[in-house]
Amino acid sequence: MNALAAVRRAVREFLATAGVPDEVCVAVSGGADSLALAEATAYVARHRKLRTRALVVDHGLQDGSAEVAARAATVAKEFGLDTAEVLTVSVTGKGGPEAAARTARYRALREALPGGEGLVLLGHTLDDQAETVLLGLGRGSGPRSLAGMRPHDPPWGRPLLAITRAQTREACAELGVEPWQDPHNADPRFTRVRLRAEVLPLLEDVLAGGVAGALARTAAQLREDAEALDTVADRILTRASGAEGLDVAVLAAEPAAVRRRVLRRWLLASGVRELTDAHLRSVDALVARWRGQGGVWLPGNLEARRCRGRLTLAGPEPTTRGE
Repeated sequence: MNALAAVRRAVREFLATAGVPDEVCVAVSGGADSLALAEATAYVARHRKLRTRALVVDHGLQDGSAEVAARAATVAKEFGLDTAEVLTVSVTGKGGPEAAARTARYRALREALPGGEGLVLLGHTLDDQAETVLLGLGRGSGPRSLAGMRPHDPPWGRPLLAITRAQTREACAELGVEPWQDPHNADPRFTRVRLRAEVLPLLEDVLAGGVAGALARTAAQLREDAEALDTVADRILTRASGAEGLDVAVLAAEPAAVRRRVLRRWLLASGVRELTDAHLRSVDALVARWRGQGGVWLPGNLEARRCRGRLTLAGPEPTTRGE
């Protein structure tokens, strides 16, 4: 099967199983991955009678970015997408330029959806998945990060996670389209670029090939395990929940890995943001290593406390310590 046919099939199979609405959006940067995705989406949508929108984010970080964005929108329309619009963003905030640009991009894409609901297809490939797994491994981010990107994580859809970057370039060549080459993708100041240009090629050489595919398979296996454990955690959270917080006895009966998943889901649902592993383990100590200690302060000026056999979450008002 040629590359273009493989990309079209990947999109067709994704849309057949994702339960898509009447309209599908595609994030288009002008690079090979997003252009191949845009054409395949337009091709499949014609047969499924779906409306399609191309969303092009102009980060404004490079000279000529407006022209690049306008060209990407034009090519998307030429491929047959019904509409194409450019979303101009301001890249500010913490975490360095990569993280800030990503945050601004995802915010703009989400805000482009009516009521924040719908489906936006992203051009992440098998190579991107492998890089994500390596980044998570190097940062000690745990199994949730090593599980990589989900194919369908509403409102985001990633049909190309089994398609390589080389295939998207070949698909563009078959279409007679010259993709835009983002200079940032060759800038060694960015960690992901060095992974792409130095680390993965070295691993491919040392391990005799197939590393990207193996990392993507590992991510899929871990993702299946994580989803199963999340289902178990949801059931335990339901059992432990009450009007006055979580029942410590219910939590204490569970293995640590499951218990921390329950706590993580509870804390996130209660409004705690930027939750780290250190935060989570400190809250878990209120269950598993209880010695009458005080509460645990969390992002958002919230405090997790144990009192009378319950875990509760509250603001900074005075508290009663211990049981």
